[in-house]
Amino acid sequence: MNDHYNALYSWAPLALRRETSTMTTLTRVRAFRRHQTLCKSNESDVTVIACENDEPICRDGNLFPISPRKFTFIYVTLFEKLGLRLPFNTFEKELLTVLNVSPCQLHPNSWAFIRAFQILCTHFGITPSSNMFLYFFELRSPHKQLLASLSGVSGRALLTLYNSSYKGFKGIFIKIVALDQSPSLLEGFPLYWCQSPNLQSPRQLDDLDPSEKKDCLMLEQLDVVFDTRKLLELEFRVVDLKFHIGTYFIPFLHYNRFVTDSLLLTDFNYFYREPDGDVPRRYVETSPSTQKIKDLHPWCKSFSSSSSPY
Repeated sequence: MNDHYNALYSWAPLALRRETSTMTTLTRVRAFRRHQTLCKSNESDVTVIACENDEPICRDGNLFPISPRKFTFIYVTLFEKLGLRLPFNTFEKELLTVLNVSPCQLHPNSWAFIRAFQILCTHFGITPSSNMFLYFFELRSPHKQLLASLSGVSGRALLTLYNSSYKGFKGIFIKIVALDQSPSLLEGFPLYWCQSPNLQSPRQLDDLDPSEKKDCLMLEQLDVVFDTRKLLELEFRVVDLKFHIGTYFIPFLHYNRFVTDSLLLTDFNYFYREPDGDVPRRYVETSPSTQKIKDLHPWCKSFSSSSSPY
């Protein structure tokens, strides 16, 4: 452990100062990039450089020796297992800022919640916000200034824990730098380990604007705890994702046939809501071929045979 870094970051617990990365050679960085997507669009927009041998994960860019460029550390597991892609979107930047944590400061299980929440919102046609997310999740006080963790708010369970024993990720992080061609890559969120994460009470409905309140109520009143791991796995398999989410309501749906090989439902009865309701009710038409859809909720349309791609 470098004595200079040890003195500069005396506020950090010993375990944090001792955590350095194995990604310390250009060869390792190149091998990682050959097999791993980091960017949503153009991979050349993301530049990764080798970490220094003794560079702790709590290092920032403001103290000597000063880095010539802005940088941030991100655990490799976020890309490999959780499907994280850069640049961070508005919701992710906003949430990191509100919580006052850097990307590497959040436990991977917490990133899994963030990713799965966005997948659910996209599926249901909802625009995610930090207020909505913090209606369902809260930031727990980091133990001895180590990793910060998000947990579900009591009575509002929405997503399962990705991994009850998430291990083997520490000491394997990359150093991402901002170059002239992509200056916004590292803007709008905390880049470096923050000494004081912003612990806040869970949002209440009165804290939300009307649109956020409506969307949170819709998700909450579904009364379903979705499988985080499965949502991440199916994120880019749109039809499979629709089917998977539909299976949570199978006890209330009558289906007519399966596609044997892929087990995708191709002919659902209809899931509808009463005209004065805000949330779809768990009742179905018994004969969709002869009865009309009653005020079909937009996100349920994907389950009708007329919209099936098969």
